[in-house]
Amino acid sequence: MNTSFRPAPCPAVRDLAARVRRISPSCGPVRLVGVDGHAGSGKSTFAERLAAALDGAPVLRLDDIASHDALFDWTGRLLDQVIEPLSHGRTAHYARYDWRARGFGSPHPLPPAPVILVEGVGAGRRALRPHLALLLWMDLPREEAWERGRSRDGEEQREFWDGWVPAERRHFADDPSRPFADLLVLQRDEGYEVLAGPAGTVGPDQPFTQGDGPPAVC
Repeated sequence: MNTSFRPAPCPAVRDLAARVRRISPSCGPVRLVGVDGHAGSGKSTFAERLAAALDGAPVLRLDDIASHDALFDWTGRLLDQVIEPLSHGRTAHYARYDWRARGFGSPHPLPPAPVILVEGVGAGRRALRPHLALLLWMDLPREEAWERGRSRDGEEQREFWDGWVPAERRHFADDPSRPFADLLVLQRDEGYEVLAGPAGTVGPDQPFTQGDGPPAVC
């Protein structure tokens, strides 16, 4: 007998998943959903939970697209390897970067799906926004997020973080994501809260209907 237990998604995540399903496709047949935020803000964990609520939607992690030599200069590779084929309903193939071996592996397939989550710092960059059905921003102040990230990664990654922080500062100074977020995701002591984002006042690239009632809170 299978005794494994999967907890049900919290109301906020379940409600968000239902709303995502109602959005029109944005990249060929795919509803591409960006999950952006500062490093250490909890993007990966939230994306995993949202993907589970979406019946196992694929998650494209930008850590697999970036590299030591191109922390943020990966737009062309993402557009060529992922966005272009998906926009034509074809399976994408992208090489995953190995951060320990410092090299890219063999191409990994990413077939079109009803929803694909793109998770990572820069998921809401201007070159990607026109292809997104929805942009989510993990709303945690950068200093707090970076402290969480440093604590998570430990002393072994101290040198990496020393280089990452100024690179992230430069990226968001030139290409901010939060002003274009359709929804803000706040992590609470238990679960999440999802709130309307600032995009409605600054003109989002892809409008999101806010007529589904108030956001759920876990």
